[in-house]
Amino acid sequence: MNILILGSGGREHALAWAVSQNPKCDRLIVAPGNAGIAQLAECALIDILSGAAVVAFCEEHAIDFVIVGPEAPLAAGVADACRAAGILTFGPSAAAARLEASKGFTKEICDACGAPTAGYARFTEAGPAKAHVRAEGAPIVVKADGLAAGKGVIVAMTEDEALAAIDDMFGGEFGAAGAEVVIEEFMEGEEASFFILTDGTDALAVGTAQDHKRVGDGDTGPNTGGMGAYSPAPVLTDAIAQAALDEIVLPTIREMARRGTPYQGVLYAGLMIKDGKARLVEYNCRFGDPECQVLMMRLGAQALDLLQACAEGRLAEMRVTWAEDHAVTVVMAARGYPGAYVKGTAIRGLEALPEDSRNMVFHAGTAAKDGAIVATGGRVLNVTARGETLAEAQARAYAMVDAIDWPEGFCRRDIGWRAL
Repeated sequence: MNILILGSGGREHALAWAVSQNPKCDRLIVAPGNAGIAQLAECALIDILSGAAVVAFCEEHAIDFVIVGPEAPLAAGVADACRAAGILTFGPSAAAARLEASKGFTKEICDACGAPTAGYARFTEAGPAKAHVRAEGAPIVVKADGLAAGKGVIVAMTEDEALAAIDDMFGGEFGAAGAEVVIEEFMEGEEASFFILTDGTDALAVGTAQDHKRVGDGDTGPNTGGMGAYSPAPVLTDAIAQAALDEIVLPTIREMARRGTPYQGVLYAGLMIKDGKARLVEYNCRFGDPECQVLMMRLGAQALDLLQACAEGRLAEMRVTWAEDHAVTVVMAARGYPGAYVKGTAIRGLEALPEDSRNMVFHAGTAAKDGAIVATGGRVLNVTARGETLAEAQARAYAMVDAIDWPEGFCRRDIGWRAL
């Protein structure tokens, strides 16, 4: 198969790494890719938000299968354009991707299918939103309705924080994503990520993980796109995962199909777990980043078979084969992230690190320049390892971190702390 993966981050590097190991993969192209991806696949410059551009590229290069990595092309209808052109595609339609593109839409779906989630209210003006906050009190959660690159959610521990978040959102800090705001009750418990493949009818759970959103050790400081993750997440026991599948995910899939917008792709359910019960925090319509890195590390080459079966409507015949092990990924970010940071700093020592089924550095924001690898983003590297135990995987990952020579970078030193 000739395969095209859309995206340029650590998630796409992990997908490319897993897919490239499968003997079905004859040619692998990633658009636009990054310096790490370029070491295992061809990279191509395409406007991945343009369905027409992606389709034209696929026709020119005889692409058999398109895997859409990030959320923006899905919301822009790129998967629709590819499918309309007869190209096998992994990823939901724009209509189905509203489960991530609109927080308010997701709440509507939960109401319609009875999926347990936080109480909420929707607002298009700051005044009524602020009145709601004052009436409800804090802690409270303020969300930009649209896509905000994982940063449009403010968990406000005080009323003043919530009111400031409302001003920021309606003031344009998140662009069009903040034109509508969803305010939710604060849910207590432990958050975990549950990943399910669905072809619109059948569903197959493909793993659990736990992300570390805040920038500092001990979950302190501002929220980020994610500073690390581990898999599996012990808090998501088999019983809780099955209940979440039965009470949240499957009703959602049925409701989407009932509306004439069947969902095909990965459904990433963020769950809040308390007293053995799960409630939905939000859906994402793509693999999490950095959760994808630990999932792909554990899935390996079978990932391509699973994604292909999902796209072809054959999920009912598939099973996931898990190694009974653990994986940890540590995000190395540019100093200053999630605020202002410097780009273009050189990263040394990567070539000496192992790259195999148990140790891998996935690139998230890198480029090759004058023979060196340089940082081009906020989150730059995902240092990932497997181990028989979580502690072993964590130790392996941090040993690799310590071997990387990048004074302008930093990381959290406690990834996996909840489970450990």
